[in-house]
Amino acid sequence: MTTTSFEQQINKKLWFAAIKPPMYSVAVIPIWVGTAMAYGDTQQIYWSIFLTFLSSAVLIIAWLNLSNDVFDADTGIDKNKAHSVVNLTQNKSLVFWISNLCLLLGLGGIVAIALWQQDMMIVGIVLLCCALGYTYQGPPFRLGYQGLGEIICFICFGPLAIAAAYYSQTQTFSIPVLIASTLIGLTTSIILFCSHFHQVQDDLAAGKRSPIVRLGTALSARVLAWSTGIIFALTVLLICLGYTPLGTVLIFFSLPVAYQLVSHVNAHHDQPKLVSNCKFLAVKLHFWSGLLWGFGFIIPGVF
Repeated sequence: MTTTSFEQQINKKLWFAAIKPPMYSVAVIPIWVGTAMAYGDTQQIYWSIFLTFLSSAVLIIAWLNLSNDVFDADTGIDKNKAHSVVNLTQNKSLVFWISNLCLLLGLGGIVAIALWQQDMMIVGIVLLCCALGYTYQGPPFRLGYQGLGEIICFICFGPLAIAAAYYSQTQTFSIPVLIASTLIGLTTSIILFCSHFHQVQDDLAAGKRSPIVRLGTALSARVLAWSTGIIFALTVLLICLGYTPLGTVLIFFSLPVAYQLVSHVNAHHDQPKLVSNCKFLAVKLHFWSGLLWGFGFIIPGVF
């Protein structure tokens, strides 16, 4: 293998890590679950609305990821991060404007849904999500640097996103849906929580008080184990209380992924190079648990 081809392979890997395709399940799963819940209540899906909302959610996540790279470049926390989009392009201004274009296109899809339905409620919910998302890394707030990122994730990608997806299909709200949506909020927060295990030193240097920095990696590993267990305990509780159908027990097929995540972090929590991939295991758990859980709402209507 020549030096040039080796460098090209490294560059491709860095771009893949920078774009983070697996992370876009964070956009897909809440829309899928909210739509599945709506189908469970109405026995119908408006596919044009679902696909438009899904595309918009992906674009909004692209805005969030790219703008966060820009804001992190401002603080210097990503100076050692080779797969930062800003570091790869060496053009912070370009990345910033591309991120804003993604946001405008994403919001355009949401506005289109609102105009179809003659109801602007969904626009208000999504704008609230975007505003909270901005406060995570955006100046002057930078709430993620205070260790509040997981709470923001929980609210935005749990109750708010799922309520918006449900409302887009039914134009109503449901208390059981809001309660049940906390499960997806939890799995999303776990992704962000896991993303800090390997960058404790960089976070400390930049003054970022992430939960891992505050708790230490050993205690954080135990918190992760308990949080992951709560996903399955909450599923049983929701079924017993009648908030979700029995079919949502399908989520237990994601237990092997949960075990893989927890055991991996327990073994390597204080070894940055070995634990750095745990966020992708968390994404895997989020995807499969959310996908299976959503099918739990659809199956009773189909059969």
